[in-house]
Amino acid sequence: MKQITTYFIAILLISSLYSVRAVGQPKTALKGNISISGAFALYPLTVKWTEEFKKLHPGVNFDISAGGAGKGMTDALTKMVDIGLVSRDVSPEEVKKGAFAIAVTKDAVVPTISAANPNMKDILANGLDRDAAINIYITGKTKTWGQAIGTKSAVPIRIYTRSDACGAGETWAKYLGKKQEDLLGVGVFGDPGLAQAVTKDPSGIAFNNIGYVYDAKTKKTNPGIRVLPIDINNNGKIDQDENFYNTMDEIVNAIALGKYPSPPARDLYFVISGKPAKKELVEFIKWSLTEGQKYVLENGYINLSKEKLAANLEKIK
Repeated sequence: MKQITTYFIAILLISSLYSVRAVGQPKTALKGNISISGAFALYPLTVKWTEEFKKLHPGVNFDISAGGAGKGMTDALTKMVDIGLVSRDVSPEEVKKGAFAIAVTKDAVVPTISAANPNMKDILANGLDRDAAINIYITGKTKTWGQAIGTKSAVPIRIYTRSDACGAGETWAKYLGKKQEDLLGVGVFGDPGLAQAVTKDPSGIAFNNIGYVYDAKTKKTNPGIRVLPIDINNNGKIDQDENFYNTMDEIVNAIALGKYPSPPARDLYFVISGKPAKKELVEFIKWSLTEGQKYVLENGYINLSKEKLAANLEKIK
């Protein structure tokens, strides 16, 4: 009898031990695969988000690549990827095709020049107004830097644009009242390629997402490239409240306060084909809109308003 009693006590102890372990462990560990492609603009922050999310959920694997907003949208709509990164407004036609867009952060496109531009002093003092930008990129009437910034310089302007369908090109063109295909210039693939092209050409002009102009660690412009200031009020000079390009923090703050025009400032989106259903996908998007927001500013992006973040969270419930 004593042996039987001892046996049952042992069984109870073992059962209790397993019960304690079960309570201390999550009922279901988050597992799965999430594929992502698209906009160069959103790519660096998304990489950071995937790295931090994986630390919390090691069972979730990511496959991520850049390739432009056009690729991101196409890949999402054809279900080649779970998330398409899109750095422009989503059209009504794309919504009809099933594009489910979730704004996750904000940044801006800026006109860029080589740090070796011989007209640097006048460029920084006078800036480029919208009409001058139109006559460079749309009509082609402006041929020299003197015509662009109101000086006697005869240095010719060499124009660079994006060769791939992209949010940066579409956003810059929208600021000028046109579409990406209306932009003049030598086509270069990708944000990194465009930044490299203008850096090497002292007479060149291009446009880039701010993440490819500034160093995320030093907050200063990358070697060889500078932002061409926009003369927002069209008075022929860069006023004190228009001069916010020296560091990443300055331009980010200007965008957040609405000092920099929109466009070329814009929201950045996760695009999914239909409302997301996969548990790991839903949880990653939720995390990006909540805990993930603490990585936004330090990586050179702008936080969306609390109201917009809450509205996007509501969309995926």
